[in-house]
Amino acid sequence: LALINHGISQSLLDRVLAEDRRFCARPLEEKLKIQINENQRGYIRVKATLAKHSTYHKHTKMDFNETTVFATEHGPDNPHVKEGKQFYGQNQWPENLPGFREVVEEYMAAMEGLGKSLLPVWALALDMPEDFFDPYFKNCYTYFRMAHYPPKAEIEENEFALGAHADTGFMTLLPSPDVQGLEILDNDGVWFKPEKVPGVIHVNIGQFMERWSNHRFHATPHRVTVPHSDDRYTIPVFVNPDFEPTMECIPTCMAPDNPPKYQPESYWEFFKWYMGQTYPHYDDFHKGA
Repeated sequence: LALINHGISQSLLDRVLAEDRRFCARPLEEKLKIQINENQRGYIRVKATLAKHSTYHKHTKMDFNETTVFATEHGPDNPHVKEGKQFYGQNQWPENLPGFREVVEEYMAAMEGLGKSLLPVWALALDMPEDFFDPYFKNCYTYFRMAHYPPKAEIEENEFALGAHADTGFMTLLPSPDVQGLEILDNDGVWFKPEKVPGVIHVNIGQFMERWSNHRFHATPHRVTVPHSDDRYTIPVFVNPDFEPTMECIPTCMAPDNPPKYQPESYWEFFKWYMGQTYPHYDDFHKGA
């Protein structure tokens, strides 16, 4: 899907991309000061991720990209913050980058607002009341992946900037980047590049939405090819439900001849599984629930 007239100003998009470039231009030792932690927040260096769970492709090479992750911050009075529950930690912010945090937080808030404005569309498409999803997004988990795909003259066999996968959550909002590289798998098993339209925001359906809707909505399989000559910067935001509520199959998505395909689960439970299957660094954390 692609959105136009979405209300996110080009000025804000330009400022976020400028901060992405500014941070990625720093020496590696500076970026590693906020290295990714058990709460999935911080800097992920090149060749540090691999989609082990992909059902779309057998990956043998680590992803050729660097990414910095920020997510919703919960207040100190939140009981899950107090108990140190995984994924409830605070963001890690780089030092000596004046204005960086302010731009990132402004952007995340704007994109979260856009995502939540689409909830009635999803609900009505599933023949549910337009406010059906509202209770599940009161304290929604928004996740920002500030990414850089560096160019590479000689690309190895079976090497990708980001391996074939479908996103974990409810929906992904991806402003169209200047440098192409995104490929989507169609229903005939063919990978294609979406049409480049300036100013649009692409929308991916995530796996949790697919599960919640009992496959009435299908997650969007996609991958990113390694650029040959130009640096590629992207700023996708993932707008997801609250971590804790248990989601049961949406009533209009099941019937006697179409029972629920999944057991009820919270987004926190699914997110924990997904991250453990994608990021090798979790093998080192052994962080309890």
